[in-house]
Amino acid sequence: MASDLAVFAKRRHTHNVAEDTTTQLALVARSRLRGLREARGWSLDELAARTHLSAATISRVETGKRSLSLDLLAVFAGALQVDVRTLVDTTPDEDVVIRPVPASAAGRTTWPLTRPGSGVIALKLRIEPKATGGELGVHPGRDWCFVLSGSVILTLGDRDIVIRSGEAAEFDTMTPHRFTARNRPAELLVVFDRDGRTAHHDVLANAERS
Repeated sequence: MASDLAVFAKRRHTHNVAEDTTTQLALVARSRLRGLREARGWSLDELAARTHLSAATISRVETGKRSLSLDLLAVFAGALQVDVRTLVDTTPDEDVVIRPVPASAAGRTTWPLTRPGSGVIALKLRIEPKATGGELGVHPGRDWCFVLSGSVILTLGDRDIVIRSGEAAEFDTMTPHRFTARNRPAELLVVFDRDGRTAHHDVLANAERS
């Protein structure tokens, strides 16, 4: 572990390279490996199947009982669909605060809550009750929503589901779907994964241009 990660540390061009010791890189990588695995809901056995390593080996890596080489990092990064830098980078974000700028069109106002390029996209959405629902959308992935105020009608295929303030929903976006406000303006948080990026391209582009 030490030699491989030490070389990686020397090659990084960040303002705090001097502080990035091999031990720190290893601690960060182990923590992120376990965190990303658990965030995906994967057991050790599930990650083992994706990496062709044993669950016992992964457990020893996560707990620091086995050395962590760049080769292993690359295997884990591939299985978790991130790059190696994501597992080891200790550079703090220069600005962690996002100042959303709203964009409005067709009775809908959107505030982007994540930066362009983020793996998971979060939006705040305000829908006017007279806004046209538009066509039902279909795309790979899953969407999550939480209604902040008012209530919305989530159309899923041939079903209309009322979601009220304080309620949340999660659904497979291969089912035709759309949101409309019910009786009065509604505000909600919407989160979609990377598979939904292309499908929501127009919404994101409008928000990022504002």
